[in-house]
Amino acid sequence: MKRIVSLALLAACLACSTAQAQDYPSKPVKWVVPYPPAGTTDILARIVGQALSEELGQQFIIENRPGAGNNLGTEAVIHAQPDGYTMLLVNPANGINATLYKKLNYNFVRDIQPVAGITRVPNVMEVTPSFPAKTVEEFIAYGKANPGKINMASSGNGTSVHMSGEMFMAITGIKMTHVPYKGAGPALIDLISGQVDVLFDNMPSSINHIKEGKLRAIAVTTDKPSPFLPGVPTVAATVKGYEASAWFGIGMPRGVPPERIAILNKAVNKVLATEKMKAKLAELGGEPMIVTPEQFGDVIKSETEKWKKVVEFSGASID
Repeated sequence: MKRIVSLALLAACLACSTAQAQDYPSKPVKWVVPYPPAGTTDILARIVGQALSEELGQQFIIENRPGAGNNLGTEAVIHAQPDGYTMLLVNPANGINATLYKKLNYNFVRDIQPVAGITRVPNVMEVTPSFPAKTVEEFIAYGKANPGKINMASSGNGTSVHMSGEMFMAITGIKMTHVPYKGAGPALIDLISGQVDVLFDNMPSSINHIKEGKLRAIAVTTDKPSPFLPGVPTVAATVKGYEASAWFGIGMPRGVPPERIAILNKAVNKVLATEKMKAKLAELGGEPMIVTPEQFGDVIKSETEKWKKVVEFSGASID
């Protein structure tokens, strides 16, 4: 009799779990982007969010929550209800901040639930067309002749944009003045207007400005040239050992039911595999990152370890 009761309870639990999975999502899903509008994270979230809305029949509402170098929005998601209705646009700053910030109210690798990847893209070392240096070699020479006079913009402390510049300074020995902004959008506005001199930006938010001639790409930060910017060399071709890229995906608070994670992962991978989405990502200089939740978790862990070494090597720190 006990065995029959146990089997009945198990069957009831499985039926309940199946019903919950079939009903999910039954209301709009909030997608927190920890930066202002117009930057790479915002662009990607809106493109993928629209596709997910069409795929799953519920709105994916983008909520921009900038502040504290990405930490404000991240912490909000980590402490949200683990019901599957609050997502985070995960980005390189999440791996970087684990070492860069000495006092965080969370441990990202421990406290975030990986859901799905979106894309991996190069960063672009870019200047205004009037900037005197046209190559990486000329830029280094100009920097050494003008120590501290080059203003290096970033999309915020701890972003891959910031740390790509820090890595460049650490390896080349030149000194630039870091000017952090609350996102790529305002940084690009000041770069285009000549208020700052250089930006190591994520390709999606800059590629159209480069193609329109508003900015000049000096080099890409990956170890191989990008097919989306033909003719633009790598930083590593001049600065040996230099490599950086930006990666993006989706995370949720720990404790979200696994069947809901599975539904979202399947939906994200489905929309990423469409020719329409591939074309949109290609326009932004990226390719789909189609992975399981576990594989995206491995990306988070490996990138956190990688940027830990860069942060320690550069000496950068924020209390």
